[in-house]
Amino acid sequence: MNEGAREGVRDEAALANTFPQLLLHHAAVRGARPAIREKDMGIWQSWTWAQVAAEVRSLACGLAAQGLKRGEHIAVIGENRPRLYWTLTAAQCLGAIPVPLYQDAVAAEMVYVFKDANITCAVVEDQEQVDKVLEVAESVPGIARICYDDGRGLRNYAREGLTSFDELQRIGREYDAAHPDFFMQQVATVKPEDTAAMFYTSGTTGHPKGVVHTQGALIDRSRAACVLEGLTDREEVLAYLPPAWIGQNIFSYAQAYVAGFCVNCPESPETVAGDMREIGPTYYFAPPRVLEALLTTITIRMEDASRPKRAWYKYFMNVATRVGGRLLDGDSVGVGGRLLCALGDFSVYAPLRNALGMSRIKVAYTAGEAIGPDLFRFYRSIGINLKQLYGSTETAVFVCIQPDGQVRADTVGPPVPGVQIKIADSGELLIKSPGLLKEYYKNPEATAEVLDSEGWYRTGDAGYLDRDGHLKIIDRAKDVGKMADGTLFAPKYLENKLKFFPFIKEAVAFGDARDKVGTFINIDMEAVSNWAEKQNIPYAGYLDLTSRAEVYALIRDCIEKANADLATDPKLANSQISRFVILHKELDADDGELTRTRKVRRGFIGDKYGVLVDALYNGCASQFIETRVKFEDGREGMISADLKIMDARVFPAMRAAA
Repeated sequence: MNEGAREGVRDEAALANTFPQLLLHHAAVRGARPAIREKDMGIWQSWTWAQVAAEVRSLACGLAAQGLKRGEHIAVIGENRPRLYWTLTAAQCLGAIPVPLYQDAVAAEMVYVFKDANITCAVVEDQEQVDKVLEVAESVPGIARICYDDGRGLRNYAREGLTSFDELQRIGREYDAAHPDFFMQQVATVKPEDTAAMFYTSGTTGHPKGVVHTQGALIDRSRAACVLEGLTDREEVLAYLPPAWIGQNIFSYAQAYVAGFCVNCPESPETVAGDMREIGPTYYFAPPRVLEALLTTITIRMEDASRPKRAWYKYFMNVATRVGGRLLDGDSVGVGGRLLCALGDFSVYAPLRNALGMSRIKVAYTAGEAIGPDLFRFYRSIGINLKQLYGSTETAVFVCIQPDGQVRADTVGPPVPGVQIKIADSGELLIKSPGLLKEYYKNPEATAEVLDSEGWYRTGDAGYLDRDGHLKIIDRAKDVGKMADGTLFAPKYLENKLKFFPFIKEAVAFGDARDKVGTFINIDMEAVSNWAEKQNIPYAGYLDLTSRAEVYALIRDCIEKANADLATDPKLANSQISRFVILHKELDADDGELTRTRKVRRGFIGDKYGVLVDALYNGCASQFIETRVKFEDGREGMISADLKIMDARVFPAMRAAA
């Protein structure tokens, strides 16, 4: 590990312990280095740390001039944009509290947050977000000020309190000129124990809760991870995940302020892949679904390649599987293996990394859901230092990280320095950490449920530490149940095992207190449609494709492979999947079936599709269903289908291979 990088982070720790102080530190120490970039109209535009400090100063003064005060909440809504990141810091400079909201949430979903947080001011990206806030204002009349970044389509909006970002900064510069000491006086009042931001949970059950994090908590965990990984001010990060998710905030805001590296904002969600190749990030995070989608694209392209190219690719991927991961871990590998790997790197692995935009990756993380062993090994085998981590909104992300040389597919690594872990008698994971939430906003009952008097946080996850001190997560503690025969039922574990197959996008498992397990399946449209075309199977669309007998046979084969693997686990062998149905529509956050972070709302789905759940268990071969859906343009409609229900083979329990 880079000791110079460690010392550099430690030196900065002694100088600054709030985000405003960190900003001013970087402006003084590395003022000419790029702090943030944005691609606009195909051109990357950069701002140095000194420029960012000036932008934040004028914005903070503008917000103060418009009446934003210490302790007030300010909504920040949009894609990853420099001006929205500056808003976070500007609010923190004033002692106000930014509340990032998911940019794809509809107005009705925002109403609760605006009311709960008493938000009176919002800074948003564009016309779409302005329209949503104006709609929210009909139910929350206290919204007095709205500031927008992109003014396209807003020329004729005459609402009082609606201001462009440029105008707000102009007001701020005038205010700063009239009160030259104001900004620095405000920065000096900000303390590490002050609230830095509030992040609303995804709300898988009931209303979302506002997770209050202090300046010190976010900075401490960001600094611990920077030191652990040797991150420096030379890193490049691509900010492409929702800014309202705390992980994006940590990776592209808190850690950038701690280490002083550069954050890059893609032009749009559709250009992320190309923008990533142009930037070549050195530090990267991707949830398993993103890594799965990238691999699916590669697999489809290789299937379309010529026979010699497919054979060459297959041969060297087998070499990578045997040798690549061991080389990355620093294990001893023979001369022959090294030579083959070098040839494979020249002809296959390096072009693959380049196509993925991962040629310069120093460290990459994945988290949020379990990642399939094969998927995990693929990235590591081609030389990408992909590692798993474990954390949550309430723990400021960094609880466990896999250290270099100790990377395994079945664990999330040991605790990060400063974190303590213990397992309750119930199997629930308990945590002590400097990064724990301060509280749930205006919800002392919920706070008391997760934080005990000794400072232990109840994660709600079931897991255990193995003999090497690495954490293994099984499922959510509340979701772990028992089948009728007493067999452990871990639905998320089963769902993730199915999602390891490229043809399965989502799965929902049922089986608690029942005699067998049944599942709902969402196919991966891209992977299955490509497979269908190669099999010369005609189809008219998603619904038609999901009803094909050949597709059912394909999914049944995936389920039976998962069952064969489950048969080797003595604790889970009897929870093999007996019956399944392929849903007629994709599960969607707009329909309430997924959270905005794409987590399955199993209870909601079980209620909504109760007739299908019953059909899985009463022996029906098919079931008619009508479902109300919300289209992208906001219209609602009904989708109906007569869905087939199919049995899957289960295997006798067997002893796992040594």
